[in-house]
Amino acid sequence: MKRAALLAASAFSALSLAALTACGAGAEPDGTTGEPRPSASVTKPPTPAERLAALMVTPADVDGLPVEPPSDDFRFAESPEDVTLDRQVCAPLAHTANQLPLGDPRADLTRVLSKNPTATHTYVTLTAYAADGARAAMNEARKAVDSCGDGFTATASGGTSSYDSVTAEEVAPAGDESLGFKATMTFRGVTHTHHTEVVRHGDVIGVYFAADGMAIAQGRPSDAKPAETVVRAQNGRLR
Repeated sequence: MKRAALLAASAFSALSLAALTACGAGAEPDGTTGEPRPSASVTKPPTPAERLAALMVTPADVDGLPVEPPSDDFRFAESPEDVTLDRQVCAPLAHTANQLPLGDPRADLTRVLSKNPTATHTYVTLTAYAADGARAAMNEARKAVDSCGDGFTATASGGTSSYDSVTAEEVAPAGDESLGFKATMTFRGVTHTHHTEVVRHGDVIGVYFAADGMAIAQGRPSDAKPAETVVRAQNGRLR
């Protein structure tokens, strides 16, 4: 009841202010001419982080599929700087596989989508850049795919991941430029394939990465691809 009363009082104050403005109280006299000068309202632009939050897909965009933050329990690294590689040129590939931003970002945001805990998970990472940062990050990712065909090894606090091969793949054109590739890794004698798509829309890059964690845990081969529904929906929001 107390909170309702406060809200009512606030609403009344707002209405009173609106009435005064309508009667001319919102105009300020110009110091040089003496004529009324309309007051200007300045809308603060969203921060890069706020912008990415508004661009991220929602359950309504993907037929009710949950859109959730990834679990910290399986985090490979806190930041790109925490990852070391046997071949530095392959760094963008390690970053896309572990939901880390590419290049020099202003903000990044990751969400994971899956029908249930045992299904393939699609990870969406959005990253915003200044100036030509997105274009530069895309070029680095493309160079990594071209240079790391025979694999690479990445190490961080979350352990060591060794990839046997990297192969470029055709993906549906999207945004200003797009890139697709698959990477294979062997875990306890079992081969797992992860497919990734990278799309640039202006100064924002979207990365779609897929993994079948249950298959890896159970020692079954896996071939995980990002859900097409998720990729289409997210690219649609980035237009």
